[in-house]
Amino acid sequence: MGDTTTVPDFAGEFGRVAESFAELDEVLWNPISTAAVSRSHPQFDERVLDACCGDGASALPTAELVGVGGHVDAVDIAEPLIELARKRAGERMPQLHLHVADVTEWEPRGYDLVQCVLGIFFFPDVDADTRRLIERARPGGRVAITIWARGAWEPLPEVLAGAMPEGSEGLEELTQPTTELADTAGTLAHWLTELGLIEVRAEAVQRHLDLTPELAWLMVRGTGLRAVMSGLDNAEVAGVRERYLAAIEERGLQTVDVTTLIAVGRRPE
Repeated sequence: MGDTTTVPDFAGEFGRVAESFAELDEVLWNPISTAAVSRSHPQFDERVLDACCGDGASALPTAELVGVGGHVDAVDIAEPLIELARKRAGERMPQLHLHVADVTEWEPRGYDLVQCVLGIFFFPDVDADTRRLIERARPGGRVAITIWARGAWEPLPEVLAGAMPEGSEGLEELTQPTTELADTAGTLAHWLTELGLIEVRAEAVQRHLDLTPELAWLMVRGTGLRAVMSGLDNAEVAGVRERYLAAIEERGLQTVDVTTLIAVGRRPE
């Protein structure tokens, strides 16, 4: 899928806007994670790696399912998101272990389940780093990957690009957050098979959100899209918001597609 090092620092931006990120939990992250976990099927006493765990939307329910006899390593590079996950978990989940770390350099392996919900898009080398993530599972272990489907978020990135001040940097990379070669259930399953998984099954989980002005702007300031405004001052950001929301109203956009693709496969024995 090629190198993604030229894209803006979307992953780092999550840490800088953690509170806004968490405001999307109920409407976006939690439902997506629920769908992902229902397909990855964490079991009692399993060891699980939850990669790019964010504020714990998938890691917390996974920890509940594996029980106190299980073990969940939840890893994210953004310390503010890990702190939010820690607050959400409290003291009730001794089986949940939260780590501030780069999961592409995570060394432990032998997990019964490795899952990554909406995280591989941020890997420096999507092919190599996803293959390495797969290798964290034990032989015969399960790997579950969730990504955005083709057309997800459109046309919000395009609208945001049009609202930016003239001459802003990074706009050429501002596209919907899907990978180049895996944006349908079929291509995702094929790609993961090429990376070494077997018995891969993948499906699209259809979902649309009603696009109120409040949600439309939160989907910018509470996600990696915020990265393209990192060099703007407050007045410039306010101008972007005004132009962005005006363009959404002018286009008559009432919903946004947040369909995801979820694939689950196994490492060969």
